[in-house]
Amino acid sequence: MKWVLLALAMTAGGAQAATERAIVAGGCFWCVESDFESVPGVKSVVSGYTGGTTANPTYKQVGKGGTGHYEAVEITFDNAKVSYAKILELFFRSVDPTDAGGQFCDRGDSYRTAVFPLNAGQKAVAEAEKGRAAADLRRKIVTPVVDAGRFYKAEAYHQDYYKGSNIVITRRGPKAQSEAYKFYRTACGRDKRVKQLWGKAAAFAH
Repeated sequence: MKWVLLALAMTAGGAQAATERAIVAGGCFWCVESDFESVPGVKSVVSGYTGGTTANPTYKQVGKGGTGHYEAVEITFDNAKVSYAKILELFFRSVDPTDAGGQFCDRGDSYRTAVFPLNAGQKAVAEAEKGRAAADLRRKIVTPVVDAGRFYKAEAYHQDYYKGSNIVITRRGPKAQSEAYKFYRTACGRDKRVKQLWGKAAAFAH
C-alpha cells in the first residue's frame, strides 16, 4: 500500500510540475481568451487586470484610465504539451505589437500589449520571443516585457464572454453575447489587421 501511495504522490507531483502560467495583454481580453482557449495543452484562460497600482480594480475603473492596469489574461497550460515559448510565439502573431496606443479599434492604455513574465526563466524566453518577432516582422516591437505583479480576475460576465448566451444590446440591436462578440471582433478589424501585418504567420485570425 505504501508503494502505491508513493507512486500516486509522484504522479500527482509530476502533473503539478507540468502546469505553468503565462500572463499577457493583447487588447480586448475577450479576444485573447477566445484565441488561447483553442490551443491544445491550454487548460484555462482567465480575463483580468494587471500592471497597475489600484487594488481590486473594476472594469469601469480600468476603462476610464488612471489605474495603470492593462486588460490581460492568465493562461494556465500543460508545459509538457505546449511550451511558454510557443504561447508567446502565438501571442505576438495574434496582435499588432507595433502599436503603442492600444489595439485595433480599442484605444487607450488599458488596451496596450505587454508580456508579464512570472520568473527569470520566463523573462528570458519573453525577451527572446520579442526579438524573434521583431526579426520576422522587420519592424520595431513596442510591446514591453514587464515583471508580473498581482493579477486581478475580471468580473464574472467577462469570463468566456465570446460563447455566452445572455442577450446584450449592440449597434445592430439585441444579440446573444456570442453573436455580439463576433460582430465586435469583425467591426474592430482585429483579424484583418493581424493578417495584414503577419501574413501567413498570423495566429488565430478568423
